[in-house]
Amino acid sequence: MPAEGRPVRDLKSFVLPEIGELWETGDPWEPYQLLDPYGQAVLPAAVFFKDLMTADSSPLTPRSYGMDLLRWWRFLWAYDIEWDRAVREDARDFMLWMKLADKPVRVHWRYRGKDTAKIPTPAQGNRLAPGTPNPVTGKHTVGRKYAPTTRAHCETVLRSFYDFHLARNSGSLLVNPFPLVRGRRYVRANAHHNPEGEHRNQRTGLYRPKIPKQVPRRIPEDKFTEVFAGLRSHRDRALLAFWVATGARAEELLTATQGGAIVGQQTIGVTRKGTRDYQELPATPDAFIWLRLYQEEAWNKGVPRGRRQPLWWTLRRPWRPLEYDAARMMFNRANDLLGANWTLHDLRHTATFLMLDDPSMPPVYVQHILGHKYLSTLDIYNRPTRDDVIAAGLAHHARQRKLRESPPPIPTAPAYDPKSLNVLFGGPLT
Repeated sequence: MPAEGRPVRDLKSFVLPEIGELWETGDPWEPYQLLDPYGQAVLPAAVFFKDLMTADSSPLTPRSYGMDLLRWWRFLWAYDIEWDRAVREDARDFMLWMKLADKPVRVHWRYRGKDTAKIPTPAQGNRLAPGTPNPVTGKHTVGRKYAPTTRAHCETVLRSFYDFHLARNSGSLLVNPFPLVRGRRYVRANAHHNPEGEHRNQRTGLYRPKIPKQVPRRIPEDKFTEVFAGLRSHRDRALLAFWVATGARAEELLTATQGGAIVGQQTIGVTRKGTRDYQELPATPDAFIWLRLYQEEAWNKGVPRGRRQPLWWTLRRPWRPLEYDAARMMFNRANDLLGANWTLHDLRHTATFLMLDDPSMPPVYVQHILGHKYLSTLDIYNRPTRDDVIAAGLAHHARQRKLRESPPPIPTAPAYDPKSLNVLFGGPLT
């Protein structure tokens, strides 16, 4: 029997119940609330969210953390465990379930409560199986299991949540159910650390999964041209042109205002994701040409006009500022024409590769344009990409084939000077 006499759980057949929700309030003082099955706010989560907002976090941080807390609370509700009574065995079972179980399949809201036999299934066609690599991009499709990054983020959030409440002596909480690794080789942290190298904390969560190193992917020029040709409006063309020219994050470019796009200086102003600072980024003339075409078309249709008005709007009435989800779906529609699965963030990677490929562009300027805190963040772009490796391998095979077909001539030995031989062997010097 496990601790406290709790029975062994059958995690193989466990299904996470869809009870409770993470509710977007629309209130800047409390952007998100974690609600229990009865619609009441979960107080420990509310206090944690308030602390995050006070620490000058982005309003999206409580949403990201809240999704992990909701998943954990549903697990606790299913087994009737109080949040401050959870022990290490509960955290272990939860993380094991996330590792081995399939993700819950959520039914679209239009079909909830209806006969499952009447729910239409998407046509398979050329759709790839979950978790398989895309033949165009090489990126894996979304799998049925929770990704290691998702599990790692969840473990970090829950460990931070319990550390926060342990410091506050909340409830009857005595220990953190998500502990750090305390093995023998972790007794003295950084015992074998090289003083000349960068300091890194070696201690990690006991149940934190290993995250494979991912190489940033760029969109090849020919494929980008095909994606660009598949766009339906001048607005979408202007967006892609600015994303590739500036390297801004997808949501950062959507914060631009009409007055922030300065054609004379060829810059566009965005609000940075982390620091919330306003920064002007250089762009290409082509991007401003597409922007002008979009603005003329939009203003003639009645889109609000003004220096402080948002730069990007929906294409149909009622006019609303363009949000990230709508921009993502726009890009996905263009992806579907090629059978690709690139993301909006791959446009940022593409812009970074283009800037770093320019020998006249100092990396410190690239760092500032991208909004990175450390120059070392650009090290991930020094790793060869999938396309670079394949191109280098094919070029190697082509050179080898050329050598086999027309080998270089064998050099002949040069003739000896007779005077040198006479000196060496005692012959006449004449």
